[in-house]
Amino acid sequence: MQEYKRIDIQKDQIVPIAERMRKNGVYLVMIHGFLNKEGLLDVSWDYAVDPAIESYHVVGEMELPSIGEIYDTAATWPERELNELFGVTFEGLDMSERLFLPEDMLETQGRGHIMVTPLSELVDNMKKEGKE
Repeated sequence: MQEYKRIDIQKDQIVPIAERMRKNGVYLVMIHGFLNKEGLLDVSWDYAVDPAIESYHVVGEMELPSIGEIYDTAATWPERELNELFGVTFEGLDMSERLFLPEDMLETQGRGHIMVTPLSELVDNMKKEGKE
C-alpha cells in the first residue's frame, strides 16, 4: 500500500505545484472534494509521487484555479464534478454543460444540495412541488 502524505496549501500554490508535477512526469491521480468536520469544503489534488501519494489540500475556498490546461481531462472532469456537486468555481474552466445532474438542477435545488439532503427529503420536496 502506498504511503499517503497530506500537505495543506493555499490556492495560489495549486497551479505552480501542478506545473512542477507535470514537468517531472508525475501523474495526477484525482481531484477530490468533501465537507470536513467543520463543514468547510476540503479540495485535494492527489499526485502519484513514488512511493507515496502526495495530497495537496485547500480548505474553505469556493473559487479555485483550474489545472485543466496542465493535466487536460484528468483535471477537467473532476473539476467539473466539483462544480456541479459542490458549486466550486474553477477559473478558466468551461462549465457550460452538466455532467450528471439535470440542466435545471442548480436552479431548482441549489448548488451541492443533492450532496447534503437525504434522498427521502428530496422525494418529499418533489411531491410537494408536484414533480413526482
